[in-house]
Amino acid sequence: MTIWEMLAVFAAGISAGTINTIVGSGTLITFPVLLATGLPPVTATVSNALGLIPGSISGAIGYRAELKGQRDRVLRLSVAAAIGGICGAVLLTTLPATAFETIVPVLVALALVLVVLQPRIARAVQRRRDRNGTDAHPDGGPLLFTGLLLASVYGGYFTAAQGIIYLSLMGMLLDDTLQRLNAVKNVLAAVVNSIAALFFLFVADFDWTVVLLLAVGSAIGGQFGAKIGRRLPPAALRGVIVVVGTVAIVQLLLR
Repeated sequence: MTIWEMLAVFAAGISAGTINTIVGSGTLITFPVLLATGLPPVTATVSNALGLIPGSISGAIGYRAELKGQRDRVLRLSVAAAIGGICGAVLLTTLPATAFETIVPVLVALALVLVVLQPRIARAVQRRRDRNGTDAHPDGGPLLFTGLLLASVYGGYFTAAQGIIYLSLMGMLLDDTLQRLNAVKNVLAAVVNSIAALFFLFVADFDWTVVLLLAVGSAIGGQFGAKIGRRLPPAALRGVIVVVGTVAIVQLLLR
């Protein structure tokens, strides 16, 4: 790897760490860069998964104020993320590399629609609860657990845009602010990346230079993302999610 390729990977790590903390989809920045350096797709995927862990952790730390009071919710949903992440990692080593190419753009598009409609959906759900005299489940219940588990299977397989899917599911099923849900999303992404990378350590090849460059870059980017993301009002954050998600769909379709 040349010095210029190393700088490109490092810069991609910073960018991915930043965008992952705010929204997600950082893999759509790093993955093409890693392929351009000559890495095989599977090696690039597993190196990317390990390298972006510090960025997810850094972003979660940056959102620690929004995580207050959510311990039980995070622990429960992290179980779904861990189970889904390991299943996705296993699929990556057994299925062809193109297995999810058709469904991923559809998933991301559906997630974007849900993010845009989330305030309206939340109001409709609240009106129904008021009529029935019921309260929102504090951690989303079995429906959210199942949805996040399935999203985490995809996350363990590829990770691109998984954050958008997480936010759309939590936005529909949890009665909470978008910023607090974003904080939970960062923890779940860290869980998925960590559990998938732990599995890959035993069954796949890494490029450790790439891992180190991404790790340092994404950790720096995670702090940038937290500083930026926490200052965005809900409407602006939702707008950023839509823009990033749309770019992700276009890139996925053109690959």
